Amino acid sequence: MVRFENVGLRYGLGPEILRDIYLELAPGSFHFLTGPSGAGKSSFLSLLYLSRRPTRGIVTIFGRDLATIPRAELPALRRQIGVVFQDFRLLAHLSALDNVALPLRVAGVPEEKVQEHVVELLTWVGLGDQLHAKPATLSGGQQQRVAIARAVITRPRLLLADEPTGNVDDRIAVRLMHLFEELHRLGTTVMIATHNPALIARSRHPELRLEAGSLTRVARLGAA
Repeated sequence: MVRFENVGLRYGLGPEILRDIYLELAPGSFHFLTGPSGAGKSSFLSLLYLSRRPTRGIVTIFGRDLATIPRAELPALRRQIGVVFQDFRLLAHLSALDNVALPLRVAGVPEEKVQEHVVELLTWVGLGDQLHAKPATLSGGQQQRVAIARAVITRPRLLLADEPTGNVDDRIAVRLMHLFEELHRLGTTVMIATHNPALIARSRHPELRLEAGSLTRVARLGAA
């Protein structure tokens, strides 16, 4: 699904933000990405959702070398990737329903199916009474749930989530993790960046840690 070979990333003439990254993500795998603030997690995720190309090394996604993919083909590849951004990136002029429906409409899904699936998912994440609310009228936690619903509505091949439970209470966090687990069971490759050790402790999934631009796999002796 994803392979990094000796990958480095820098911005302009500055120092490398990421360096000497080697990684393979098998199809259908589930990983947590951890590390202190400023370690390069957001930069790492930006390579995975095709927002940036590496300064050196090779990034292969869906069997394609990122350095050689023509720009015209990037939108079709991005539609196979669901992303939950830390700043949500909801469209302010669209309702919660229309924000979540957007990827399905872009993909040409019939409107009847769009309405059915979107209403069902928003209800499941506790927003059934906020279908027509605009982002500005929603709390941070509610906006986060809309962003998550938008990322998963198409059942992407690869799901990337940057602190997806950071603005919700424990009850909603558990429900959202069940959603990610269900996608995983259906075959989606999942990577969740988090600072929440309790979230990781409740899971048996492996942890990858970024620190000072270097990536290591964390050995875990057990999980609840």
